[in-house]
Amino acid sequence: MMEKLIIGMDLCDNYTQLAVLGREETWSLPTVICRKKSTEEWCVGEEAYKSTLMGEGVIVDKLLSLAMKDGTSTIMGTKYEGAFLLEQFLQRAVDLVRTEYPETPVECLVISLKKLDRKLMDILTGCSTALKLPRERLHLASQTECFVFYVLNQRRDVWGGQVGMFSLSEEDLRYYELKVIRGSKKLTVWAEGEELEEGFNLSVLDTPSGARMADQILCACGERFLSKKIFSSIFLTGKGFTKTDWAPDFIKQICGGRRHVFTESSLFAFGAAYKGEEYGRESSPCPVTCICEGKLRSSVTMEVMKRDVKTQITLAAVGESWYEAKSVLEVIPDGQEDLQFIITSEQDPRQKRLIKIPLEGFPKRPNKTTRIRIAVGFSGENTMVLKIVDRGFGELFPMSGIEIRQEVRL
Repeated sequence: MMEKLIIGMDLCDNYTQLAVLGREETWSLPTVICRKKSTEEWCVGEEAYKSTLMGEGVIVDKLLSLAMKDGTSTIMGTKYEGAFLLEQFLQRAVDLVRTEYPETPVECLVISLKKLDRKLMDILTGCSTALKLPRERLHLASQTECFVFYVLNQRRDVWGGQVGMFSLSEEDLRYYELKVIRGSKKLTVWAEGEELEEGFNLSVLDTPSGARMADQILCACGERFLSKKIFSSIFLTGKGFTKTDWAPDFIKQICGGRRHVFTESSLFAFGAAYKGEEYGRESSPCPVTCICEGKLRSSVTMEVMKRDVKTQITLAAVGESWYEAKSVLEVIPDGQEDLQFIITSEQDPRQKRLIKIPLEGFPKRPNKTTRIRIAVGFSGENTMVLKIVDRGFGELFPMSGIEIRQEVRL
């Protein structure tokens, strides 16, 4: 029996997959929901399709898109918001896992998304109560990051060089690539993913002529991305690669050059579960900095005096999730009329940018008699949001309530 459940979920408009760390079998279901007329209960996935075909309810699909555009759906005379329907779907999807492990608490749930849209992320984190999870146990990640975690949990010879991956689903065709840079104390992983214009509907694979055309499309993509590069491995994922016999020329192409080639239809869900495992670790013998979608590509520091020693305090670090990166610091200015932040890019650590935020409107007080609270957050991987508040100085100088809010491009 497992002591705790670490669940990875790949959530897309057409399908959802769930994986549990340490288990090979996964759950896969269409991202649809239906409310039954007879019992007024919600059902999801294939059961929702079955109930609709039997005339027991009305199905609602494209749940992510519906929630993001503030859409609604009317079911049996009742109008439901898209965010509510998505929450009901998530609750029942996670219950599929809980049903098989009724006595095991969920330690962590990581949801993988194709695109890290701020509005969707806020909706999903707001579902933690319905999922019976503390907010700190629900995390979000890009599919690109989940690809990284999946690959790094394979044998070292798999990711010794560049790693490429093609993802073919009912929604799109995407290509991902990562490279591991070994340092003396840590690994840095650069990864990118993009949607390809050559995407096609999987129904074309139902005919020999359509399959040949799809094979030619993939060969052209393979030539564009894989030629003149040395890859240690290539991964194939998505419903389109559940079988590969329809693409003989493409498979022959990617198997050349002594590469490892793997297929794993639930790769993003497994990668999300591996990422969930990281949250439970206090430290790693060889820390990994991941630079990809959803991660900060610059660090933010402040130079302060601490016990008469000049030191730099890190407010945000390269490789942190911009959505989760938050820090609070209190300082007492010593003759300064502004706050200074140092921005350092991962691409060129020698290039440092100094950002000065004037303390305009703050009360004039004797030196070292003003405490300032600095709260740092991010609205995206390239935008820092600062909130600077006057905290006064005890009873002698009560706080004024004055605050400065400013966005800074990184």
